[in-house]
Amino acid sequence: MQGAELGARIRGSVTIERLDPRGPAPKRRVIRDASLALGRNEFRELVLQVSDGKVPQSFLLRGEVRLFTRFVRDGKGALRLGPEHVQVLIANCPPDSLKRFLRLLRIKYDAAGKTKPVTERARLLSSLPRTFDTISPVQLRDVQQASSQRARSSCEATPVNGQALRDRGDNGLCSKQQRRARTGSAETSAVADLKCSKKLSLLMHSQMRLSQEQSIVLSAVLSGKNIFITGSAGTGKSYLLKKIVGSLPPKSTYATASTGVAACHIGGTTLHAFAGIGSGKAPLDQCIELAQRTGVRQHWLSCQHLIIDEISMVEDKFFDKLEAVARAVRKRDDPFGGIQLIICGDFLQLPPVSKGNEETKFCFQAKSWRKCIHMNMELTEVRRQADKSFISLLRAIRLGRCTDEVTRQLRQTVTNRIERDGILATRLCTHKDDVELTNEKRLQQLPGEMHSYEAVDSDPMLVKAIDAQCPVGHCIELKPGAQVILTKNLDVSRGLVNGARGVVVEFETDGNGLPRVRFLCGVTEVIRLERWVFKGPAGIYLSRQQLPLKLAWAISIHKSQGMSLDCVEISLSRVFESGQAYVALSRARSLEGLRVLDFDPNVVRANQHVLQFYSYLS
Repeated sequence: MQGAELGARIRGSVTIERLDPRGPAPKRRVIRDASLALGRNEFRELVLQVSDGKVPQSFLLRGEVRLFTRFVRDGKGALRLGPEHVQVLIANCPPDSLKRFLRLLRIKYDAAGKTKPVTERARLLSSLPRTFDTISPVQLRDVQQASSQRARSSCEATPVNGQALRDRGDNGLCSKQQRRARTGSAETSAVADLKCSKKLSLLMHSQMRLSQEQSIVLSAVLSGKNIFITGSAGTGKSYLLKKIVGSLPPKSTYATASTGVAACHIGGTTLHAFAGIGSGKAPLDQCIELAQRTGVRQHWLSCQHLIIDEISMVEDKFFDKLEAVARAVRKRDDPFGGIQLIICGDFLQLPPVSKGNEETKFCFQAKSWRKCIHMNMELTEVRRQADKSFISLLRAIRLGRCTDEVTRQLRQTVTNRIERDGILATRLCTHKDDVELTNEKRLQQLPGEMHSYEAVDSDPMLVKAIDAQCPVGHCIELKPGAQVILTKNLDVSRGLVNGARGVVVEFETDGNGLPRVRFLCGVTEVIRLERWVFKGPAGIYLSRQQLPLKLAWAISIHKSQGMSLDCVEISLSRVFESGQAYVALSRARSLEGLRVLDFDPNVVRANQHVLQFYSYLS
């Protein structure tokens, strides 16, 4: 494996500031498209090389080096090199690449430990030719040495031989007022996902988790292909999209989805908010005019990679309207105005929402679909369920096939005892009103004091916009015994994942009175506030800080998309859409954790147009 593959080289926008302690302002050089590499020189010293494609500049990584990592997920970071009096600001770098680069730098730097610096006299007298060798991949001994050096340094009052690398929570780009507001602890606190671990796997975890077929899809995306990614429920489509988002330049990549909840899963915004043309029902000329507004137009012009998740709920006419708007605003006749499309979803799941008697068609039936999509790729490896017989059953349901054996297995589940440790089954409902009535009624029936938690939103004036995208509400009310579901991955290794079921057992008596929840996975945990960050109207970042919990006596089938549920009860008597029964059933992790009430084989339906479309893909 090449060093570049392990994060030794990245590309992005770079600003080099030469800091003069006596001068009022630093000397700056901006390189819009720069290559950064970690390597060693002829003396085997660690070197950062910055190149604009012509003459590279090299900076020795010695003495005190500071990392500014607060905005790494936005593709931004900074290094301050003490002895050199230089600050290197990095921007518009694929976030995952930047994380790997900084992890590699940290491990190699710390592993160097007590190395005797080369004197200037030795450099002048040396006959060695100047060299730059890209740094080698991390070895286990590097990780062990780095951990040992940090442990030793933390026990000493002064750095070892002046060697000190610090992680900082800010990115070096904040205002002077903001810097002064930082607390002392924030000065030296490290970003958690950049900290080194004794396990070598931490450095490459993002690559190792991708399956072979997911890696093939990622390679196709990075080669610039317009691609449609599909696959049955639980094949890791949303996870793959997050990796794609992290592998593309942030400034030119827009992650969107047909629904707010799906957009939040991938850290993006809704497709309608990005497009800026409302419902798209207006005439094309009017839609183009709407897209020409300040802010909206800039999105269309700067976008080079457009990601659309849950494409099954986007109708054909809206897709055609978007394609025409893109060409008009960008003044390019290429399909979609030359924007690379990464489209994801399963047309055998939820269809576009129909209004009245109006017939809606799927996105693949749009006139512009075929000219916009270069490749169709299907993920086949199911990760949500492990039982092969259950996977086979779900595969049949997805295709609208309900054999006598499938019917028998599903009807047998009605006797499943899936409640355990006070945790009841979550009822999946076809209608939103049923969900709200059920949860409110069951909560009110519980004895005990009600505890309310108000969210802290970044903009109180945009609560409705935040509600549309955030998986948790502005106000959460809980009592002891409340059935809850986790809405965010907190600790995958312990089973605290999005969709984990639990029950509130008590509340802390001090502080904010946070709830203690016992989960079906066997973990009892105090649930603390978490933050969700996503793009809102006009591309501004919105955030909500709230408990990652929802009441879970009932949830809607629509809201359950992307979730993996431990224990679920389903009534399919009111199914009204093709694919709805499949979406509901496929939320369950296992047949043992599923209870189907009043099952009727007639509710299992797959759209014939979709089946015909998928037959062309195979």
